Amino acid sequence: MTDGPEKQEQQTNPYLKGLFAPVREEVTAHGLTVTGRIPDGLEGRYLRNGPNPLGVDDPAAHHWFSGAGMVHGVRLRDGRAEWYRNRWVRSDAVAEKLGEKPLGGPRHQDMDFAANTHILRFAGRHLAAVEGGSLPYELDEELNTLGRYDFQGTLPGGFAAHTVIDPASGELHAVAYCWAYPYVQYLVAGVDGRIKRRVDIPVEGGPMMHDFSLTERYVLLYDLPVGFSMEAAAGGSTFPYAWDDGKQARIGVLPREGRAEDVIWLDIDPCFVFHPMNAYEKDGGQRIVVDLVRYDKVFAGAKGGVQGPDDFPPRLERWTIDLAARTVRTETLDDRPIEFPRVDPRRATGQHRYGYGVLEPDGGYAGQRHAVREGGYQQLGVGLIKYDLTSGSSEIHRLHPDGDVGEGVFVPASPDAAEDDGWVLAYAFDPDRQATDLVVLAAGDFTAEPVARIHLPVRVPVGFHGNWIPDEA
Repeated sequence: MTDGPEKQEQQTNPYLKGLFAPVREEVTAHGLTVTGRIPDGLEGRYLRNGPNPLGVDDPAAHHWFSGAGMVHGVRLRDGRAEWYRNRWVRSDAVAEKLGEKPLGGPRHQDMDFAANTHILRFAGRHLAAVEGGSLPYELDEELNTLGRYDFQGTLPGGFAAHTVIDPASGELHAVAYCWAYPYVQYLVAGVDGRIKRRVDIPVEGGPMMHDFSLTERYVLLYDLPVGFSMEAAAGGSTFPYAWDDGKQARIGVLPREGRAEDVIWLDIDPCFVFHPMNAYEKDGGQRIVVDLVRYDKVFAGAKGGVQGPDDFPPRLERWTIDLAARTVRTETLDDRPIEFPRVDPRRATGQHRYGYGVLEPDGGYAGQRHAVREGGYQQLGVGLIKYDLTSGSSEIHRLHPDGDVGEGVFVPASPDAAEDDGWVLAYAFDPDRQATDLVVLAAGDFTAEPVARIHLPVRVPVGFHGNWIPDEA
């Protein structure tokens, strides 16, 4: 008997099996079972995006980051879990594979990709986001795709995987890159949903600038030794970026109202940063503090790491930038492997005390990849961690030892609640049920049992980022 396509994919690529394996159906389930009690203040939807490839032409060359996006959502209201939905983002290619009519609409550089990295709400729209030059996709409240979105015709190119909404102004900030451009773009969208500011900042080597940081006065640009690789593209990689030993790592400091020539570039030791936690200023803006997750190296394997990140564990660091001395001082805050750092969104651009992350298996991505190869279920997260960055302490909420937990998103109990007065929401795989729960933790009692577990009827594959979308008043 010949193995089917799904079996063949699993045999040839670790990111197509185990908890990374894509789900094959879109599901709508109402009236979800809840263990515990959903807090009264949780009125809205928890949405999370991630790769879920819909058929893979060459499993051996498939890169985890290149799978078509699927958004998974849970609707909470009046103490009930009303529904769970998962929906593919309908790029033209995904629509055609599903036998649907493509939606059409604007493109950038003739690129069209089912955004797989993040989902946010801005200016009344739900946007699925990705990096590298593609446009975001707009979804409705029930996760149906409405089409590609170019900020009402004002977006000058592609968009970004990560954004920051400034709590003071409500404006959306992003740094976008495209392999075809000799610059990256700092973009600001006004509360009307239109791009109001663009700064093109020259860079060399087509750097992958996955994320950035924002403070009250500055934008931080991570120009690090991962760039577009023609060799990787020619070798068939679906995500052709690779480590470049010859490139100087540096961090750029751009005044928010500055021009490209105003960027202060500071050399740093070779490393890569997927995700900062948050950044803020001290001493009247003369010093900038940024907490982030640092890798010594990524995408350094054959053809740039054709399937996923390499075996270099991440750690939490604090970088302190002294603008007068033009120096960057680094210190390790936690040498345990963590990823997906988050803070209270109300603290973005300002000083934070608490941060949250996913505690990975020993070895970080290395442990994850070996577990995938072994066919086990300890894949990405063995627990969620809460940092008190004032006291230097941390707490771990461990879930099922053979399970998995994704990014933890902090939700304040009320608009004026204290910084850790609220809940942390995350998808957690339960191997006993062979399905996923949405767990709700009390941030102020982090190691206690979840205040609620919302039992989904299906598995949510290992994915990337999401947000709590509260009901609008």
